[in-house]
Amino acid sequence: MRTNVNIADDARHFAEIYAHANGFTLGDAITELIRKGAQSASGAPEPVKFGRSASGFPTLPSRDRILTTEMVLDALEDEFV
Repeated sequence: MRTNVNIADDARHFAEIYAHANGFTLGDAITELIRKGAQSASGAPEPVKFGRSASGFPTLPSRDRILTTEMVLDALEDEFV
């Protein structure tokens, strides 16, 4: 649906950065941010959207964080202690 809204400049700027960083249109970014805000207000966790690699291996969505070998080893140590 197409509509016009007036939003604060800082909110628009944030939505534009979010859209650009995630490859969304501005409208899609605003929609996602509103839905995330509604979920956090209701306490409902956001479902994880799994992807598939070219070979069919399940992958987690990118969160712009790098998982290092040290992080994996630390987690394994914590699990088995």
